[in-house]
Amino acid sequence: MILESISVIGFAILIDLIFGDPKNRYHPTAWMGILIAKFTPLAKHNNPTFEKIGGILIVIIISSIVILLLSGLDIGISLISTDYVSLIISVLIGALLLKTTIAIRGMEKHATSVLESLESNNIDMARNYLSMIVKRNTTNLDKNHVLSGVLESISENTVDGITGPMFYYAFFGLWGAFVYRVINTSDSMIGYKNDLFKNLGWFTANCDTILNYIPSRLTGLIMIISAALLQNNWRNSYKVMIRDGKTTESPNAGYPMAALAGALETKFEKINHYKLGDGEIILTKHHVLSAIKIMKLTSILFFGIITVPIILILSSIGWWLYA
Repeated sequence: MILESISVIGFAILIDLIFGDPKNRYHPTAWMGILIAKFTPLAKHNNPTFEKIGGILIVIIISSIVILLLSGLDIGISLISTDYVSLIISVLIGALLLKTTIAIRGMEKHATSVLESLESNNIDMARNYLSMIVKRNTTNLDKNHVLSGVLESISENTVDGITGPMFYYAFFGLWGAFVYRVINTSDSMIGYKNDLFKNLGWFTANCDTILNYIPSRLTGLIMIISAALLQNNWRNSYKVMIRDGKTTESPNAGYPMAALAGALETKFEKINHYKLGDGEIILTKHHVLSAIKIMKLTSILFFGIITVPIILILSSIGWWLYA
């Protein structure tokens, strides 16, 4: 069980780094998005309480579908008579499925698309690519604020798309990673505080906040270690994370963003919302490339420093309880 769980995460990271994301029509997260989009109009209601209940049901129904499918798959694999064959199949399928909750190469691809557009002096296309990975209005952003948005997205999505799924896989296996992804995807689609979604997205937004509380802070700390190993300014990374991590509207997003801003010795700014780090907002391609390196190393270190020990500790507790 220990070896299987560790192997699944390790192979999932390796598959992602080599191959990246499958096309949307094969991607479970895309299917989740389709289900959320279909259920959203059905859950809308003039009564705020009923609308909140509708939002709760969206998360519960889609999470239940995911758990049932994964449970059925697990039962099917367990019916294979040969233990070693069953283990190999379980690891391979588990790694392929867990990989779909992880997006290291995907984040790199989005960031690179923005960079390439800026290098071609096509600011409008860069804004358009940025709008695919951030919630803010990108229409009038200048080059520095476009790059700031990319860097903030890299740091925040290190949690949402990499360390968060790994963290909950370590505790609950595949269904933990997938339910985390259901909640995270729901939050990105309906977890807004505007008039349209403030009731419908209330439940998923609060679930997302709770689920990311620990992973976001652990990710910030691992980013500091990554910064040290990559010879970035890890002392400044720690200082800025402690000072600015709690200044964002989100109680979680600020920690990895501030850690990255400090490591790169620069400032991130979301206009009229927050400023993280010191100095002027003068950003270049090299800041983004450095951020991608930190993201990749953070992913690997989080696996070794956080998820593996969690799996070992939980397995030891389980062995002690049933011995």
